Amino acid sequence: MPPDPLARLLTEIRACRACADLPLGPRPIVQAGAGARVLIIGQAPGTRVHASGVPWDDDSGDRLRGWLGVERETFYDPESIAVMPMGLCYPGKGPSGDLPPRRACAPLWHDRLRALLPRTRLTLLIGRHAQLRYLPAARRSTMTEVVRRFAEAPPGLFALPHPAWRSRIWMARNPWFEAEVLPVLRRRMAKALAAP
Repeated sequence: MPPDPLARLLTEIRACRACADLPLGPRPIVQAGAGARVLIIGQAPGTRVHASGVPWDDDSGDRLRGWLGVERETFYDPESIAVMPMGLCYPGKGPSGDLPPRRACAPLWHDRLRALLPRTRLTLLIGRHAQLRYLPAARRSTMTEVVRRFAEAPPGLFALPHPAWRSRIWMARNPWFEAEVLPVLRRRMAKALAAP
């Protein structure tokens, strides 16, 4: 019996060599199950995630799971949470940190994968690159303003800053994030994950 469409697509994604010139070579990082009720769209894997092949397997992931109020077991259950970065492979180092995700990646895979995740109730847009693709109004605002106005996002979408180490500095400057946004985020996560 041939594999289901999602299994076929995940096999195709993981075999992608469209960006064979990447400094560490291609290694697409994706997690998805047909039952996933939350979809996380981040930027691109870092070197640690590239090495392990596990999404958000670093300090940023620990911080993100804390923000979401979920344990590792739930986070890494593909039937609960799907993970699809804007760039599925590590893009390389730039002068001030990792390079941005390659622009060619999301058009190759995002629409096809999202179409096979019919139970998704909540999509988290983590960082500026995801917000610019999925929230057209983000082009007229800073990332901080997009996050601050989370309630204005279309239903099912929730904008977050990237949980990198720099987010601690950002959070200190924007205490409303922890006080006002995270409680709502955790309630929406719990509701989405509990959806039948």
